Amino acid sequence: MSIDWNVTPAAIWRQFKGNLRAVREIDPVRFDELLNVDRQKTALQRNTERFLAGKPANNALLWGSRGTGKSSLIKAMLNEYFPQGLRVIEVDKDDLIYLPEIVDEVRDLPQRFIIFCDDLSFEAGEKTYKVLKSVLEGSIELPPKNVLIYATSNRRHLMPEYMSENLETKLVNNEIHQGDSVEEKVSLSDRFGLWLSFYPFNQDSYLDIIDHYFHDYTGDREALHRLAIQFATSRGGRSGRVAFQFYKQHSEN
Repeated sequence: MSIDWNVTPAAIWRQFKGNLRAVREIDPVRFDELLNVDRQKTALQRNTERFLAGKPANNALLWGSRGTGKSSLIKAMLNEYFPQGLRVIEVDKDDLIYLPEIVDEVRDLPQRFIIFCDDLSFEAGEKTYKVLKSVLEGSIELPPKNVLIYATSNRRHLMPEYMSENLETKLVNNEIHQGDSVEEKVSLSDRFGLWLSFYPFNQDSYLDIIDHYFHDYTGDREALHRLAIQFATSRGGRSGRVAFQFYKQHSEN
């Protein structure tokens, strides 16, 4: 069944059916709900607005610590710019081999499409990243002007990095030349023109998010903060995701 992109904000590729499934209920997250990522938010908004205006724009890689708002930023982007023609197609890493067919389906449509790959990374020996490289920069055919790829990852270069690879580095005429293994890995992430890094939240930033979720809390806020810190410690780190999980567990609503 074909998708009516005039009213459909997003779709997900379903491998076994070999088609796109329309998504009707989108996570309603908005920009003003995402705290302590203002730099990343501004850069991604600017890039997306250029894309929607038909100006040159970059594929984007949002990389860094888990739970810091990478995926939420892209969802908020869709909620903000859907009226201006932005659409999102989510593709799992294992389905990247179908990326050329997916892109062919939408390249002639008037809407602007973000191909969204969440939690993207590749293990040693995987070859599907070669398909991604081809779509990012084109092969004999230029990439369509109405498609960009936004990916999130915990890895800066999307692939595992090993200490032994540093031994391949050579100094030639006073210039550093990386080994073939490193060059291959960097060549993939380099195709994303916009890199946005996300780092773990410090305690103040974490508590800012707690206060945002508990903005109407009338009890002992210092006690609430202590409980939230204990919760983060038990989870092994502070992040927006942990703050939201704490809110769901302790909210009276």
